[in-house]
Amino acid sequence: MSTPPLPVEHELLERNRRFYDGLWSGARLTEPQRFNTWPLVTRLTAGATRRLEVAPGLRPRFPLHGTHFVEISVPALQRLQAGGASALQGHVTALPFADATFDAVCALDIIEHVVDDDGALAELARVAKPGAAMLLSAPLHPASWTAFDDFVGHYRRYEPEQLLAKLRAHGLTLEQSAIYGMQPKSSRLLDLGMWFLTHRRQRAMWWYNRTLPLFVRFQKPLALVAGLVGTEQVDEVLLVCRRY
Repeated sequence: MSTPPLPVEHELLERNRRFYDGLWSGARLTEPQRFNTWPLVTRLTAGATRRLEVAPGLRPRFPLHGTHFVEISVPALQRLQAGGASALQGHVTALPFADATFDAVCALDIIEHVVDDDGALAELARVAKPGAAMLLSAPLHPASWTAFDDFVGHYRRYEPEQLLAKLRAHGLTLEQSAIYGMQPKSSRLLDLGMWFLTHRRQRAMWWYNRTLPLFVRFQKPLALVAGLVGTEQVDEVLLVCRRY
């Protein structure tokens, strides 16, 4: 039986749920083949007969068919299921699967949203088979915290060495990494987007659904390096790990 969430964790969970329910209720499902992660995913999942992606929203990176998805947002869950995905409602700190179930696991933009990130990493590692590939991401540098972090429900940013230590503590070896994320660089653009999402959600979602394909189309290919990429002035990293 899973432990009930602490009050602060429950509050954060509900805040994230409200935000993403509102976001995904007006958004369209974007196929994983359209993201710059697809070539990497194709390599990592080659021969992986059991795959898991946690909390993809409507931006899944693993193939829709043949992947198990766990998602807390009901609107996202319904759209994933309508797209032919096998999707269950759940949370990263209490995954509904047995130990050592999956050959490949994906959890992007997740661990910074939960109070108990060690519990989340422990669960991800628990359901991964020894030798399984794991794709993670995380925002860096607490000093770089902005109003956007508050708005989207982040609980923390990581110092690079702190992040590496957490991976090691949960039996994960970092193999490769890359600069990651689609957050606009302009603070004024971020402020404008947050205002529209707060006060003019329907109009904001109209623009979101029409501009996202452009952002996706013009993504730069991932520049993967062995180990941890240079992190100075890097907002977010993509981490290719192996469960040992």
